[in-house]
Amino acid sequence: MPAENLRWETLEALKNSPKAKIPFDPYWSERGEHILAGCKEAISLSSRSGVILERLSSSPLQKSGFLGSSSGDSSPGLSEEIPAPGSSTGSVYDINNKHNTLSTALTLKAEHEQVISDEAKDEDPEADVSEVSSPVSPPAISLLSPKAMETAGRIIRFEEERREKAKMALRLRQEKQEKLVAEVASSESEQLKRFEEFMQLKQRQEFQSMRDMMDRETKESIGRQEKLKEEQRHRMKILNLRLREAELERQRQAELERQRQVEGRERLRNLNTIQEEILQLNQLLEPSTQTKTHLPPASLSSYSTRGNQLCSQVSEVVRKTAEGEFPSVEDMTVAERALHEMRALIRLMQEEAAKVQEKKKKDQEEEEARRKQAELQVQQEAQKKAAQSAKEKAQRKGLQNSAEDSTLKWYKELQDAAAQCAQSFEQLNSPKDAQTKKLKLELQKAATIPVSQIASNSGSQLREIFDKIDKLLSGRQVVSGGKSVSTSQHPQGLEFVSYKLAEKFVKQGEEEVASHHEAAFPIAVVASGVWELHPRVGDLILAHLHKKCPYAVPHYPPMKDGTPLEEYQRILGYRVDDSGMEGQDSFLKRMSGMIRLYAAMIQLRWPYGSKQGAAPHGLNHGWRWLAQMLNMEPLADITATLLFDFLEVSRARF
Repeated sequence: MPAENLRWETLEALKNSPKAKIPFDPYWSERGEHILAGCKEAISLSSRSGVILERLSSSPLQKSGFLGSSSGDSSPGLSEEIPAPGSSTGSVYDINNKHNTLSTALTLKAEHEQVISDEAKDEDPEADVSEVSSPVSPPAISLLSPKAMETAGRIIRFEEERREKAKMALRLRQEKQEKLVAEVASSESEQLKRFEEFMQLKQRQEFQSMRDMMDRETKESIGRQEKLKEEQRHRMKILNLRLREAELERQRQAELERQRQVEGRERLRNLNTIQEEILQLNQLLEPSTQTKTHLPPASLSSYSTRGNQLCSQVSEVVRKTAEGEFPSVEDMTVAERALHEMRALIRLMQEEAAKVQEKKKKDQEEEEARRKQAELQVQQEAQKKAAQSAKEKAQRKGLQNSAEDSTLKWYKELQDAAAQCAQSFEQLNSPKDAQTKKLKLELQKAATIPVSQIASNSGSQLREIFDKIDKLLSGRQVVSGGKSVSTSQHPQGLEFVSYKLAEKFVKQGEEEVASHHEAAFPIAVVASGVWELHPRVGDLILAHLHKKCPYAVPHYPPMKDGTPLEEYQRILGYRVDDSGMEGQDSFLKRMSGMIRLYAAMIQLRWPYGSKQGAAPHGLNHGWRWLAQMLNMEPLADITATLLFDFLEVSRARF
């Protein structure tokens, strides 16, 4: 049968054609080509297909309804078989997007084509060839043969069964391949992830190692820099030490030079001073200046000659320094030796002259003593005559030379009481321990400071001052200098405070009232109030007043035999020190201040007291003082001044 042979030849030709073999290139992805790029070329027939077509065109073509239906049935079968590779190709095309599934897809396509070709060979090789060559190939058997019909039917059923089995096997195989592709893709994806993680880990490790290396290099660089800095600091320290040493050495040299200059100038000044002193001393050795020494001429000439020699020695030393150089220590030694010798020479001459002068002076003193003795006898006789005449004159005028006996007795009693009071606090006044000394100072401040605060403009402060003094004398606590103090802290505290308070009142009259006459009234009113409550203080005030101003008694103390003149002047109230007795104006000023204070105390009373009893030292004492003062022999300047002050205070009061 030529048709069947043609069919097999056709299939063999198709199988051996280039399209029947799908090439696989593993480098298609690197070139950027599609995986099925070789299968998309235009379809062409081989050179042997022309012979087959000529043989087919020469054979008669017969058609029947049954063969047509059978051929129609078989055509769909083939038509159904043809798309299968397309679907498989589509599936493979979808999978080809993954880089690692190319080999699996190609194997699947080759197996599918092999199955289709095997089925076609088993069923009907002639029909396949006729379908390929021509869609209307003639039937191989007669249309009227029942056996042919049965055979054709069986063939059709067998083809359908084989087709179904092939489809089922293909579907199972396709599913298995898809699962395998999915597993492979998943595995490859996991491997890709692990690879990416490994690469990231490697990158992190490289980055960490690089960072560690950079940190090490940074630390090493910092270490090197620190080391360089330390070396630089060490070098700077050494350099600074050297510079400081050099500067100290320079300063030391400069100081030595300055000290040398200072010492040189000092030696030069001393040398000039020595030369000047030697020249002055040499002038004293000149015979022309020694006329009053009464020395022999030979002695004066020897002194002068030696003085000139010493001056020549010093002049020689000075001449060496005239060129601008400072004198050396040896030069100063020579000059000082010359000065000492000159001084010894002068001292020797003065001693000799002093001996001569002393002898002469002794003679003069003996002569003066004899003369004074004679004059003293004359003065004593004159004083006796003057006293006798004054006494006679006073008796003729009715005046007295001294106070009345009762007044003098009262005066002595006050002085004895004051002396006993001063003796009673001798232990407190001369403390041996620091605590007693501190208490003494605090009590003295508490007694004297309030009196010092009394002034002419005190006004409302007088009562506060009086209350503070009253509390102190009553043994209560008072605050002085920020500290509390009381006379009860020491057994002799009250006597000490009373004595110092009375002394301060009199001193205020001696100083404050003497300078400001109007201050007599506030001081006197406080003193009267204290006197009224504490009579002991009033007696001490009178004792201090009579001791400093005996004219307040009034009393003119006579000069006793053997009493020095300075002591007698102190008894009269004068201030006597090393420079001598004070002036008359200062004396009258102090006496005036104390008499004004006494006159004010006689007239005033403390306004806040009871005023029921008599005044502690009232107006009767004022009249007594005034009467006795007028009945006594007047003293130059003193009597008139004190009477004026006493009467002026009385006039101002009334």
